[in-house]
Amino acid sequence: MKVMIRRTAKGLFAYVAKKDLEEPIVASEHDTLWGGWVKLKNGWVLEMPEMPAETRLPITVEARKLADASA
Repeated sequence: MKVMIRRTAKGLFAYVAKKDLEEPIVASEHDTLWGGWVKLKNGWVLEMPEMPAETRLPITVEARKLADASA
């Protein structure tokens, strides 16, 4: 799924247009955000693509949903 990642004064956010969902990123597997999983506040876990650590935000990437704690 297409996910837009952006940084605000309140932290990192993920926006999924098809679901009209914007949630803060509350945890990540790696400090660089890329190449591992990120967990959203609503419980979704997304697998992020491999990208350079210095990738500029905002950016839209193809991410895969791994789990949903609210299910």
